[in-house]
Amino acid sequence: MIRGILASLLTGISLTAAPGLVSQVPADLAAERAAFADWLAHSPVSPYAAVSAAPLDASGAGIDLGGRAARIVERNGAAWLEGAGPAHPLPRNRPTPVGGTTVLVTGDPPRTRVMLFQPGRSSASPAYYPFDPAVVFTGTLTPPATPGSERVLTPDGIEVEATFAGTVTVPLGTTTTLRVLRLPDPASEESSLEIYFRDRTSGAGSYPAGRFVTLAPIGGGRYRIDFNRARNPFCAYSSVYPCPVPWRGNLIGAPVAAGERYQSHP
Repeated sequence: MIRGILASLLTGISLTAAPGLVSQVPADLAAERAAFADWLAHSPVSPYAAVSAAPLDASGAGIDLGGRAARIVERNGAAWLEGAGPAHPLPRNRPTPVGGTTVLVTGDPPRTRVMLFQPGRSSASPAYYPFDPAVVFTGTLTPPATPGSERVLTPDGIEVEATFAGTVTVPLGTTTTLRVLRLPDPASEESSLEIYFRDRTSGAGSYPAGRFVTLAPIGGGRYRIDFNRARNPFCAYSSVYPCPVPWRGNLIGAPVAAGERYQSHP
């Protein structure tokens, strides 16, 4: 359980503990975790199935399709597969099966990346801290004084242009103000409000580089932040993925013993 929760009312954006929660894992969170574990075990683009990732530059990228050499090149902003039958374009941000390999092209020129996935994976399920109702907060989001953007990695290692959405303050340890970025989803028109944070469990039970947690809208300009839903970046599952750099200032000086734990990848 988290210790050091401040009972005092915070100024600015103040997230306060949500009432009426129980110490057992809520049904919706249990279902969410079960669905994620199933996806990890069976999806063709699960981090456990990732075998390689490479940037796609002007010279293209050579790939091994189960012992058969092929090449992906970029022409006029489109990725093309050569050497596996007639040359054909590869859709961006959509898995494409080629024989026994799944190819995924992500990012935009000049930051295009090619990932390969193949069957055969770990069967390990994610591990979590016990559910802690004391780390579920609601409140408002303080908009930024100066709008801005920066390039960051999403949880699945894709580089995007994120916009600064504002800050939230949580009563963990001492009052902690966390930066919130809006991360676009390259595969859709949607985006999410994300916090990438580190705390005193980082490297001592949770992933060393940090974890992501989503700021969820609940209506009336208010949001919920539930640290029981803190999750690891995909680099925690496979060294194939690039790992996000900890976001400046997002360090919680208390142990957040909630959400996903870390089990070293194969």
